[in-house]
Amino acid sequence: MDLLQLVDRIGENETLALGGLLVGMIFGIAAQQSQFCLRAAAVEFSRGSIGNRTAIWLVVFTVAVFGTQLADLAGMVPAAESRQIASPQSISGALIGGLLFGTGMVLARGCASRLLVLSATGNLRALLSGLVFAVVAQASLRGFLSPAREAVASLATTQTIGGNSLLEALGMSSQMALLASVFAFMLALLFSFFRKNGFKVTFFAMLAGLAIPAAWLFTAEMGRIAFEPVQLEGVTFTGPSADTLMMFLSPPGNAIEFDIGLVPGVFLGSFLAAALTGQLALQGFEGGPAMRRYLLGAALMGFGGMLAGGCAVGAGVTGASVFAITAWVTLFAIWASAMATDWLVDRRGAAPASTGQAA
Repeated sequence: MDLLQLVDRIGENETLALGGLLVGMIFGIAAQQSQFCLRAAAVEFSRGSIGNRTAIWLVVFTVAVFGTQLADLAGMVPAAESRQIASPQSISGALIGGLLFGTGMVLARGCASRLLVLSATGNLRALLSGLVFAVVAQASLRGFLSPAREAVASLATTQTIGGNSLLEALGMSSQMALLASVFAFMLALLFSFFRKNGFKVTFFAMLAGLAIPAAWLFTAEMGRIAFEPVQLEGVTFTGPSADTLMMFLSPPGNAIEFDIGLVPGVFLGSFLAAALTGQLALQGFEGGPAMRRYLLGAALMGFGGMLAGGCAVGAGVTGASVFAITAWVTLFAIWASAMATDWLVDRRGAAPASTGQAA
């Protein structure tokens, strides 16, 4: 059965949600098995020990960029029509939101995607932090925090610089971007094996990276065959987490779409991967101070992610894969603030954070 037949049988929105579920499961399985985590990579980098977790992140990132650019050059994904490129974006929001997100990521010991992955394995710290993240993201989008988000986001936008395409700003062609991404991917692959990550971990890191172009490809194809307009989307967690939360809290009848399937898909994929490999284990908070730290971090990520227009994956990988200027600004801001927070809070504090197991 092809995609058009599936749409005819179950409907457009349901097909979108099913696609989101499948892409989410791929990402969830791969992220859980590879231990993909930007927070762990940033902490390694901050401490001068660029090791396994940095190598994993680089493999995921470069595969996502390479796959997306290949699909764009082949005419399968019109990257110029993505929200990150086609509509004005906030530069001030990307910078300030990225700084807030990076700080929150270190405090919560994991970014939004990592909290979702860990919560499926029985980590109650990650589960509660993820719920706080989704609530604050929703409040920042449509609730009492939205005026503050809009005020910061309006300070500087891409309209003042003539667009949000980094390739256009640098005068790079799609072919040049593809060649650069291939070269970067090969270096990341060599570095991963040099750090002795092994074939299994590196394979799952590549699979996690491939989930990003898979999302672009699926939503692009749905846009070509669906009667109603379909937003070209990659993998992101700030907006989808808020939407998924509201689906459970609001009355039935809300439209389901790609985002609604994505978050449950990641949770289910991570749970299945952990269950099949014997990694399910209940874990809770260790005292009040730890709980305050996690919840503050989750709140900062919720507001920061919505302000920046994406999380460590949504902006830092998905947005970067189409070379959106604001996504790269967000990514560098997340790295910088995560490194600074690790130095100020963990290395100078009494309870150093491990670079290995997040959350």
